[in-house]
Amino acid sequence: MAEIKFIRLIALFIVVSFPIQSILPQESRENGKKIVEILHSNLMLSQGDFRRLVGDVSLRHNDMYMSCDSAHYFEKTRVVKAYSNIHIQKGDTLHLYGEYLFYNSDNELAEVEGNVLLIDRETKLYTDHIYYDMANEVANYNTGGRIISDDNVLTSVIGIYWAETEIFNFKDSVKLVNPDYTMYSDTLVYNSDKEIAYFFGPSEIFGDSLYAKCEEGWYDTKNKVSLLKTNAMIDNEKQVISGDSLYYDDEAGYGYAFYNVTINDRNRDMIIKGNHALYHREPEEFMVTDSAQFIQTSEDDYLYLHADSLWSLTTSGPEGDTQLLRAWYGVRIFSNDLQGKCDSLTYSATDSIVRLYDSPVLWSDQNQLMADSILLYIENDVIDRMELHGSAFVIEKVDTTRFNQIRGSLLTGYFRENAIYRIQVKGNAENIYYAVDEGKLVGVNQGTCASMDIYMKDGKISDIYMFQDPDGSLDPPLHKSSLERRYNTFRWLDNIRPRDRFDIFRKTME
Repeated sequence: MAEIKFIRLIALFIVVSFPIQSILPQESRENGKKIVEILHSNLMLSQGDFRRLVGDVSLRHNDMYMSCDSAHYFEKTRVVKAYSNIHIQKGDTLHLYGEYLFYNSDNELAEVEGNVLLIDRETKLYTDHIYYDMANEVANYNTGGRIISDDNVLTSVIGIYWAETEIFNFKDSVKLVNPDYTMYSDTLVYNSDKEIAYFFGPSEIFGDSLYAKCEEGWYDTKNKVSLLKTNAMIDNEKQVISGDSLYYDDEAGYGYAFYNVTINDRNRDMIIKGNHALYHREPEEFMVTDSAQFIQTSEDDYLYLHADSLWSLTTSGPEGDTQLLRAWYGVRIFSNDLQGKCDSLTYSATDSIVRLYDSPVLWSDQNQLMADSILLYIENDVIDRMELHGSAFVIEKVDTTRFNQIRGSLLTGYFRENAIYRIQVKGNAENIYYAVDEGKLVGVNQGTCASMDIYMKDGKISDIYMFQDPDGSLDPPLHKSSLERRYNTFRWLDNIRPRDRFDIFRKTME
């Protein structure tokens, strides 16, 4: 009996004193499946239905290696429970650390708790509790986690990571922090290899001089390229840009916008709308097409302008910013006090002049003004005066068939409180004027002179003064028919006059 006890003591001494290495063959299988291999342990004890491994424990299952301070290995169920200083390595790049591990080798599912750190190449994931599918290389958490990838820090309540594709899926209270901005989203998918974030649900981006929001889109954090969709909006402190889709390349300094586009320029109190827009940062340039609309705001009125295309360029100089605006093809204008139509228009902030070209027509009260070109001089955001160059023609409606008419080489109209109060004609001035006394037509005055001054009251002609070789006659009202009292260039275009801000989109034929 003493000899048997001595032999058992020697055996126990060997087990305790020498590490257990490669006790099981590396290719051992059970029911066709590889079993967990014990590569190293300072002490191994059999306790009930599991083996207890203590001290510098090292295990392997398939291509996964695990080390810890201690572990329980259940051979029948092929389950490992590991404790303290856990390190799992899979392949050359993936490392998983924690304080507690539950691993089922049948389905290759690992559950790690306590100060969890997952490292895959340059990406680090911190959480308190994680599930890792070794077979499919998928990790997920639902108690909150934080991702660090280069300069990006991502936090969320729920997260899923596909190691093979290096893609993270974040849900619930997602926050992405970058040196240039902070993003909040409901759901975010992040490709750590390409450094692209895809967001779904209500999302917001806050930067030093930028605020953006949308409900769907993506952002390339490496190249600073973004696409925002569904209720998308960007506020760069100068303009607020919104649309169904907004694409912007921050490095190149240009962007595109599609459908229901609105550009609100706070500094200039103007709004540009359309369905397609191009933006360039330096120099600041906008190009808008498809239902393009320009809106100028003021204290008591709005001016609405529509054209096939709108273009705006802002340049910086010693005296500040200078803006140039162009509109072309089918330009139509509406405000409460002035309406207009032409084929092309330009505005320069340098001289504050609006220029209308190609058969321009303006309407003010009962007056229609036409010329080869028309210039509007703006002061303090209101029209101070206008000039009609070449074949200038002013028509004022008296009744359904009679019209007062003034024409000449150059016509200047002066404004007061957004209404014409004086018209000055120079060069080959002509007029046909119906004299009315107490609502009764008393005569028709037709004359010519070198220059002429006309004064307006309540939107109608009140006085006419003729200068330098005036010549004319006052005829009885019925001396000639109303059709005969029209110049050969007469055209009454009231049918194409915009009636409201929506009417500027009406397609009409002259």
